[in-house]
Amino acid sequence: MSGLAITGLIVVAFLAGVDVILDEWELAQPIVACTLVGLAVGDVQDGILLGAHLQLLALGWMNIGSAIPPDAALASVVSAILVCGPAQMSIHNGIAIAVPLAIAGQVLNIFVRTIIVFMAHLVDKKAENGDWRGLDRIHYFDMCLQGLRIAIPAYLVTIVSPQTVQNTLNAVPKVITNGLAIAGGFIVAVGFAMVVNMMASTDLWPFFFLGFALAAVKSLNLIAFGIIGLCMALIYIQLSPRFAVGDIDAAATPGSSTEDEIDRELEDL
Repeated sequence: MSGLAITGLIVVAFLAGVDVILDEWELAQPIVACTLVGLAVGDVQDGILLGAHLQLLALGWMNIGSAIPPDAALASVVSAILVCGPAQMSIHNGIAIAVPLAIAGQVLNIFVRTIIVFMAHLVDKKAENGDWRGLDRIHYFDMCLQGLRIAIPAYLVTIVSPQTVQNTLNAVPKVITNGLAIAGGFIVAVGFAMVVNMMASTDLWPFFFLGFALAAVKSLNLIAFGIIGLCMALIYIQLSPRFAVGDIDAAATPGSSTEDEIDRELEDL
């Protein structure tokens, strides 16, 4: 792997680790992280395919309360390096490895957050003394810790020879790798059920089943599916009574219904 590719991987891994905390650029999402890793290595197709599978897994990795969920960033970056990099691991094995990597990333995240708790006390002291520059430096240092949490393991994977990776994977019993792949499939089912639950509406069910019907047409690519979906959405908006022009104009102009509602609220008072 060339030095430029390794540099790109480290930058992507670092930003993905930072975005785990910031949640601004969505770089920690598997579909984005795996695609960027594939772009850096030169295998965008496998990166997108792996990211699409891991994205459904990440939907099932939801945290409850203040509990830290499995880390999708570390799982996405490292598995994408193994799949898209010189090791040329299959997507099936990449998904299986992503599950324990997510747990390892969760442990690393807990360790880094423990350090950040100590740094928070220093921030309190800086704030009491009015040292705003020192306060900013501590915040940037905490973000760098989160970035290094992903960047360092990603770099360690790049310096390992592909033969070592393949030999290690072959040494793992098939029961374990197949079991992890099956467990990942269960998590995908949970994530897919969450998506279905969000779109469980009488208005959207026809489009849901129409998508399954169109998926059987193998001659259509993703661009064609996007164009069909956009056209169906525009037709739905034009034909739906809720989006009719008369209703929109009536809602835009102040009518008597709003005034009647205000009058009723005043009478209740």
